[in-house]
Amino acid sequence: MFDIGYLLIFGVFALISWLIGSQLKSRFKRYSKIPLGGGLSGKDVAEKMLRDNGITDVRVIPTNGQLSDHYNPATKTVALSHDVYYGQHVSAAAVAAHECGHAVQHARAYAPLRLRSALVPLQNVSAQILNTIFTLMFLGIFFIGSFMEIGLIVIVAAYAVFTLVAFVTLPVEINASQRALAWLGNAGVTNYNNHSQAKDALKWAAYTYVVAALSSLAMLVYFLLRLVGNRD
Repeated sequence: MFDIGYLLIFGVFALISWLIGSQLKSRFKRYSKIPLGGGLSGKDVAEKMLRDNGITDVRVIPTNGQLSDHYNPATKTVALSHDVYYGQHVSAAAVAAHECGHAVQHARAYAPLRLRSALVPLQNVSAQILNTIFTLMFLGIFFIGSFMEIGLIVIVAAYAVFTLVAFVTLPVEINASQRALAWLGNAGVTNYNNHSQAKDALKWAAYTYVVAALSSLAMLVYFLLRLVGNRD
């Protein structure tokens, strides 16, 4: 089941993902040395952006991990990692504003965000099923006869879901960054000297989602071709 083609796709995208992740961390570290005017922390930036957009029911909270920042629409919380929550620099402002961009999307009923949220349960179920299939494959099941085809059909269906979610995620993330950058400039949080750094940081963050989408698509095509070939 896992031939050289699978290993090549996995290896290439793993390498690209690592390179982009390294660049993202490098830029976050570099831009964390550029202070914001007014001494605003990431928490301050997030709360100000929410207020400016008329959002009063979303809390800004700290969370563990590095670059683990996220917006949870179920609990209406913007969770910021330690370096972002307390940081008084361009990186913290960019990340905090981006996550608040998702809160603004939620408040404005942004269609791609609603679609992604609706697809998340299906994605989780698909991941669980896929893990089960791969486990059975390693145990020697689904390697012969009709069991091979059943396994491939399930895998293709799961990757179809992953690919759909990944490509729906792209406009969600890009739009959140666009909202963040527009607000940062208009609110005077960033200025002529440091706005480009905030834009660059968010650009590299977006690249991680592009790679994830292309990786999922490549896997979908790979297993789809395996399924078609298995029927010949």
